[in-house]
Amino acid sequence: MTWQDQKLPHDHPPVKSGKVGVLVVNLGTPDAPEKGPVKRYLAEFLSDRRVVEIPVIAWQPILRGIILNTRPKKSAHAYSQVWTEDGSPLAVITRKQAEAMQARLGDGVIVDWAMRYGTPSIPERIQALMDEGCERILLAPLYPQYSGATTATVVDKAADKLREMRWQASLRTLPPYHDDPAYIDALVADLTRQLDALEFEPEVLLLSFHGMPQRTLELGDPYHCHCHKTSRLLQEKLAGTGLRFRTTFQSRFGPAKWLEPATDAVLEEEARAGTKRLAIAAPGFSADCLETLEELAIQGKEQFTEAGGEQFAALSCLNASDAGLDMLEHILRRELSGWI
Repeated sequence: MTWQDQKLPHDHPPVKSGKVGVLVVNLGTPDAPEKGPVKRYLAEFLSDRRVVEIPVIAWQPILRGIILNTRPKKSAHAYSQVWTEDGSPLAVITRKQAEAMQARLGDGVIVDWAMRYGTPSIPERIQALMDEGCERILLAPLYPQYSGATTATVVDKAADKLREMRWQASLRTLPPYHDDPAYIDALVADLTRQLDALEFEPEVLLLSFHGMPQRTLELGDPYHCHCHKTSRLLQEKLAGTGLRFRTTFQSRFGPAKWLEPATDAVLEEEARAGTKRLAIAAPGFSADCLETLEELAIQGKEQFTEAGGEQFAALSCLNASDAGLDMLEHILRRELSGWI
């Protein structure tokens, strides 16, 4: 570890050392909205034993024999509906967040970004940071609510890279920030801005979090509790808006019992009960992605209106908004304390 500028002998090979790095990480995305890239992405994602906690001997034949031969085509179509000229929305936004943090944190830190699944990979970017002389790296998984299937698997992947290195960087990990006042205040400011800009007044604000199997809660994963605490704190701050709130979980997969209530079921239930105007937000996502832009904004609207709803709005994630970037800078600076 080098804390002071190097004063090397004139005949010493040039070295880079003493720098601090930040690696911003999000879940992942295929490289293109096509069957082949989607299949490669799903194979990596669904082979992670933290994501699918079924014994390999039972799961891999199902994954290789059925899922990877049927799901990629459907998923590629979904991705094609949200893909941009610059690429995957999740990758584009995560890159913009990293670039903004580089500008805000200054030359004393090198900020990079990676995807847990797909490219750019965590091992690749850790190596790139070390090649630039970063001996201290803050690993920053952008998951406000902790789960073994998200934050933990990012740490796993970083550890896999460190395990093969003779000279390791010193690593810190950004903790979950589900109840951090900076995060809650950022959500309140950004959601209020978006709600005020709507052409209608929602009766209900549905707070949708990514689902997890019920079994993960029973095994001790804190994710369910983190989501509900975020929701409760948000509702307290937005209490004066006159909105009715509901907390739901989306993206069910497979036959196992998942956390409830399910977002799609609640959308239909609300419409059939007479709710005509509804807005939906996804506070567990730091950046818009397939699950927000296609599953909520497109499918969710169809589910609500076909069941009798009339006006629907899917609110954006924090993304690279001013509120989101202010929050991200705040929590990164805090976790970099003593290094910068």
